[in-house]
Amino acid sequence: MGFASLRSQCLFFFLLWVFIFFASRSDVLVSAATSAELRALMDMKAGLDPESRYLSSWTVDGDPCDGSFQGVCCDDEGRVANVSLQGRRLTGSLSPAIAGLTHLTGLYLHYNSLCGEIPRELGNLSALSDLYLNMNNLSGQIPPEMADIASLQVMQLSYNQLTGSIPTKLGSLKKLSVLALQSNQLTGAIPASLGDLGTLTRLYLSFNRLFGSIPMKIADLPLLEVLDVQNNTLSGNVPPALKRLNEAFLYENNFDLCGTGFLSLRTCNALEGRKPNQPQPYGAATTVPSTSIPETANVVLPCNLTECSSLPKSAHPSALIGSILATVALSAIGFLLFTHYRRRKQKLGFSAEVCDGHLSTDQPKSAYKKNGSPLASLEYSNGWDPLADARIFNEFSEEAFQSFRFNLEEVESATQYFSELNVLDKSNFSTTYRGILRDGSVVSIKCINKTSCKADESEFLKGLNMLTSLRHENLVRLRGFCCSTGRGECFLIYDYVPNGTLLSFLDLKEGDSGTLEWSTRVSIVKGIAKGIAYLHAHKPNKAPLLHQNISADKVLIDQRFNPLLYQSGLHRLLTNDVVFSLLKASAAMGYLAPEYTSTGRFTEKSDVYAFGMIVFQILSGKQKVDNSMRLAAESCRFQEFIDANIHGRFFEYEAAKLAKIASLCTNESPYDRPSMDAVIHELSNCSSCL
Repeated sequence: MGFASLRSQCLFFFLLWVFIFFASRSDVLVSAATSAELRALMDMKAGLDPESRYLSSWTVDGDPCDGSFQGVCCDDEGRVANVSLQGRRLTGSLSPAIAGLTHLTGLYLHYNSLCGEIPRELGNLSALSDLYLNMNNLSGQIPPEMADIASLQVMQLSYNQLTGSIPTKLGSLKKLSVLALQSNQLTGAIPASLGDLGTLTRLYLSFNRLFGSIPMKIADLPLLEVLDVQNNTLSGNVPPALKRLNEAFLYENNFDLCGTGFLSLRTCNALEGRKPNQPQPYGAATTVPSTSIPETANVVLPCNLTECSSLPKSAHPSALIGSILATVALSAIGFLLFTHYRRRKQKLGFSAEVCDGHLSTDQPKSAYKKNGSPLASLEYSNGWDPLADARIFNEFSEEAFQSFRFNLEEVESATQYFSELNVLDKSNFSTTYRGILRDGSVVSIKCINKTSCKADESEFLKGLNMLTSLRHENLVRLRGFCCSTGRGECFLIYDYVPNGTLLSFLDLKEGDSGTLEWSTRVSIVKGIAKGIAYLHAHKPNKAPLLHQNISADKVLIDQRFNPLLYQSGLHRLLTNDVVFSLLKASAAMGYLAPEYTSTGRFTEKSDVYAFGMIVFQILSGKQKVDNSMRLAAESCRFQEFIDANIHGRFFEYEAAKLAKIASLCTNESPYDRPSMDAVIHELSNCSSCL
């Protein structure tokens, strides 16, 4: 037997031993990897939830991939892929131990109250694609090591307390599509290296302390759709290439910016507009001169035909046999490992459902769902999903529809995933949440169960179309709508009104700071009258639009104490059962006109009656209106019910006028009540009323 043959046999037996070793040790290796991830998760729990109030399902003797660990999703190899703990009221910090989750692709910790610094160890998570740490209390600087996460596509760090400058190295994240750093305390210039992010579509840098100019390279990014730099201290000439973004380029409140062709920007002077020698922000790309490789460098050069044929001929047979044996053995090892992981995958439950952890605003990635989640059934692709777009366009113009359409992810994000902490009001058919949109504006989001909406889809759409057409200074503005089959709910997004309802200004004790001055009360009466009159005359030559539910808790007061009617025309969207339930509540509070009990119908005069009741409430400062007030008003004895908290500081002529209007509007007979136009005409005769 030749030396080459003996060497080949030795190699075969060695590889066979390796095969047997892996076959017997694969379970041990996988178990060790799982134990390492379990230790990492338990260290994370200690940091995120030190009192174990919200992550009690994470136990040291548990299995992260069997469905018992809340918010943890695993991939098909039984490795932790996503950690989804958004909106869980966590108050701790993010532990560096997270680096132990080496297969993590998504980390979703937004809408919590986490504090402390972002650990540099995040840079070791080479598979991470989605990072959501926004809406917390994180501090410190953005670790430059995060630029090492080559697979990162979404980096959400907004609405924290981060300081320092934006790391120049972030320009190396070649797959990044969304970078959100707004509403922090970042300083320095905008790195020109961000212009190297060829896949970047959205860049949010607003509400920081950034200075310097907007780099030309960022303006030239081919896929850029949104650039938000408002509320900084930027200066210099705005690159003309940003005109293509239109309204998606937000630059307000940077008083030293200038440019041509941008609304609200002044034209640059000669010095600001100079191109040569213009200083660039730090991080601009530089050209590195090419250098030859030193002769002493240990570099393996590419093989060509001549060099490859220079091997000794005696080595060819043994090398060929060894290569074949190695291939066979390695194939066997690979087959064994594949079979093992397939069995493990079946044991864990091979699910084709999408993991609930991914909440990206961009391209969704797949992972395997290993635990139940309230978000698992949601559809993120469409904002309006119960009805086909073609049917919607029959009621809306395409432009109007797109301008009012919100997707479900925007609603979830704004409300912190419908957190109970954001609930403003709750009833049997709806819940109203306070929310914050991506542009920073505060909204009120009314969530209506689909069973409470009219079953006839065309009627529902007509009602929506009508609501979107309402535009008046004394009506709460409807920003948009969204419906979801997955949740079985529809959402109406309104402007948020900060001072609450008129109801909160009634029944105050003497000396309370919320007592309304006389001039403010007169102004509120005037605004409510104008809002109702607008509804009644909304569409000429058509039946008037009735509010049907006017009450003190449906009148909101803004920061300038202007009244805004809320839920105008909402009955057009609701089933008769819900409307009837609302009317019963209105009757219990005294706003329902007496003729409704006999006719069962609403008219303009029904709204007038409710308006008269509100005028009595405003004059008296009390929620309950009794017959004694009406009798006193009819006899011009208004002094008997004027709110004592204003200590007689009112004009008697105005008080008499308003008391008379309230008395006429609440007349038992609808025929004897004035129209809202007549009310406004009567108010116009009072110099201080309009």
